[in-house]
Amino acid sequence: MNILIVDDEKNIRELIRKFLHLEGIDAEGAENGLSAQRMLKEQPYDAIVLDLKMPGMDGLSLLIWLRQEGFRMPVIMISAHGDITDAVQAMKQGAQDYIVKPFNPEELTIRLKQLTEIHKMRNLVESRQRSEGITDTRDLIGESSGMRKINKIISKIAPTQAMVLITGESGTGKEVVARQIHSSSAQQDGPFVPINIGGVPENLLESELFGYEKGAFTGAASRKSGMFELASGGTLFLDEIGDMPLNIQVKILRVLQDRRVTRLGGTTALPIQARIIAATNKNLEEQVRKGAFREDLFYRLNVVHIEIPPLRDRKDDIPLLAAGIISRLNRNMGTKIEGISLKGLERLKKYSFPGNVRELENVLERAVIFSDEPLLESEDFELRGVTFQENGELDRGGKMPASAVSLLNEGDGWSLKEIEREAIARALHRWEGNRTRASEELGISRRTLINKIDEYNF
Repeated sequence: MNILIVDDEKNIRELIRKFLHLEGIDAEGAENGLSAQRMLKEQPYDAIVLDLKMPGMDGLSLLIWLRQEGFRMPVIMISAHGDITDAVQAMKQGAQDYIVKPFNPEELTIRLKQLTEIHKMRNLVESRQRSEGITDTRDLIGESSGMRKINKIISKIAPTQAMVLITGESGTGKEVVARQIHSSSAQQDGPFVPINIGGVPENLLESELFGYEKGAFTGAASRKSGMFELASGGTLFLDEIGDMPLNIQVKILRVLQDRRVTRLGGTTALPIQARIIAATNKNLEEQVRKGAFREDLFYRLNVVHIEIPPLRDRKDDIPLLAAGIISRLNRNMGTKIEGISLKGLERLKKYSFPGNVRELENVLERAVIFSDEPLLESEDFELRGVTFQENGELDRGGKMPASAVSLLNEGDGWSLKEIEREAIARALHRWEGNRTRASEELGISRRTLINKIDEYNF
């Protein structure tokens, strides 16, 4: 990250620059608006910290020039107490935030990181929408250490024919990883054939995998190719391999060892010309110990093992994942969502996402459908459960008001809904029905309060 600090006071510039440097952030200083213009033309910056009052070209003039020239990086205005009206005017001209002097450098750093993260997401959403076609693709997205490790493994194994076993919780994106391996391999122009083992009835699974000849069994009126044949020249993805019955495991093992498959009722062994990738959300080693999965098949499949971390262990990837999902939703649904607000991102990062990336997709899809604003807000996200955090915050993006704390003490034995209803009723009474004031006291948005009023029939 590279920040430009524009302030006519040298000590202010140096203070901010040194503090950002301690946080691992590069920063340069400009003593006035004209110097800033020159520097902006010479190199890119991720964000600008801009003093409002400066001799010559002031901060507001420079901000207007920035937006007219097409610079879109976030701008944080620095203003004195008496300049707040001007600071609000700067916000209308395109500044993202302002801080009143004297300020805490740590607070400035936090806001810079948040704003650059939002800006990065907006750019990613826009770039994906410009570059993507009409196909509904799902890329392997993430910059966390776990995802970097997976990408490194994929780059190593993609050119080979090595069998791959992908493990991870439901919703982590095992098929996405499998498709990434396929699209990076020499077989990328061939078919990618997925089959969910757990979703096929046991009496049909064998014929689906191996195919059958005409007359092989009652109802076999014609020859049918199995999944191994259909994937010829490409990749066969055996999803939820841990649900495969033992009697079929024996036959799969023989196919993988011989690299040949015989249709049911047939006598000719056909060569397998497909790469095999398997996936499961079960612990196969534990299944082997229980006798539910063959040890020899496990070792045959587990040539290369990729473990996908759950979303709760890589929450820094949420902004990138969300940008990709929003881009796809905008394309498929005709919406124009630009990204997620700071509070919205904070709420998503606090949530544990037991359903992993699939749950994130569902949460964002619902939010995109019902949102009337370009940025998704905290209250747009419908997450499973409401929990009180140790720091006094509700897992819904808002702070727990003092009135709610007192209700928790006096309402011993009350349900959470009863406490919530009573807190809303008291706030509305105190503010004589003023919903804006009541929502501010309760620490929730006015829209959420209106929804709660409807829910509790006030």
